Amino acid sequence: MVQRLRSAAVFLAAATASAVLAAPAQAATPAPVTVVASGFDDPTGLSSWAGRFYVAESSTGEISGFLPGARPYTRLNQIPGVAGVDRKFDTFYFVTGESDDPAVKGASTLYSTVTGKPRRKIADLKAYELANNPDGQLQFGPDGAPLDALSNPFAVLTGRGFDNRVFVADGGGNDVLVVGPDGKVSTFFAPPVVTTGACAGRPNNDPQHTGCDPVPTGLAWGPDGNLYVSTLSGEAPGQGRVYVLDPFGGKVLGTLTGFTSPTGVAVGDDGSVYVSELLEGAPAGDGPPPAGFDPSTVGRIVKVDRKGVRTVAQVTMPLALRVVDGQLYSTAWSVAGMFGFGARLGQVVRVDASAFTRL
Repeated sequence: MVQRLRSAAVFLAAATASAVLAAPAQAATPAPVTVVASGFDDPTGLSSWAGRFYVAESSTGEISGFLPGARPYTRLNQIPGVAGVDRKFDTFYFVTGESDDPAVKGASTLYSTVTGKPRRKIADLKAYELANNPDGQLQFGPDGAPLDALSNPFAVLTGRGFDNRVFVADGGGNDVLVVGPDGKVSTFFAPPVVTTGACAGRPNNDPQHTGCDPVPTGLAWGPDGNLYVSTLSGEAPGQGRVYVLDPFGGKVLGTLTGFTSPTGVAVGDDGSVYVSELLEGAPAGDGPPPAGFDPSTVGRIVKVDRKGVRTVAQVTMPLALRVVDGQLYSTAWSVAGMFGFGARLGQVVRVDASAFTRL
């Protein structure tokens, strides 16, 4: 996932300065999409507890909190590579992604912290990947170098009610891990390599596993009590998946298909599934964008209702999703920093039902 985002930065870095300045204030927020907080640096994780929201900002290593309409404040900081966050009762859980810099300590790790106390390392997820390799793919080449990302945790979700487990979507490891209250890690779900459509026969780092790596990105609980998992599926057009899993055994109960590079998932009280497509509408290739291209048009959220009817809402670069009190919230301008924009352009928006139109 990170590789594609970095290469995609080329076209937006070439956008005009006027577009960079104007887009967040105007085109990103049509009437049915309301900004409830702004000023974030690359918001990648979104959580809510007792009326407050929490945002993981990967660029600055901060977790910010806010009440809708109020100015965000720094809740936790100095967390290099923080990717996902969730709060339950008085405890925060957060994961850090894989780092290209060997000097960065604490990468690919699940942490927790209680208000007023130091953060605590719960699980070294890269160590688990190296020891167990849940997806069964070749990890290292003949020269001893990793063939791909080994462990790149992207999202974290706590168990419901008195379930003290913590779930982690590890995009690098191609699996969903579950961590018990004792810190023991186990594999909850390892989705298969995607071999349909544009993924059929696609070369992979491991020649024994051709196709698109699944790359889990988002986690959400549904009103049915099941766990929903979005998967990037090698960013191949139309090959993204959402898996519906039994919350205890990880058995696949259903699969939604036809998404392009989904980065987040949420489920409404009525069972509607929301999927963020971070880069939908981005120009193909790594060259400059067409003349007059508006970067605020990149990205959308797809809604799939209980009858399977699909509608879409245009939200600029949406990534993390959350349904709170029946309302859908999303991060926006979530990767503006990777695309060469200025700092603190990230937002959290409320997406009303009227924002969705038929495909």
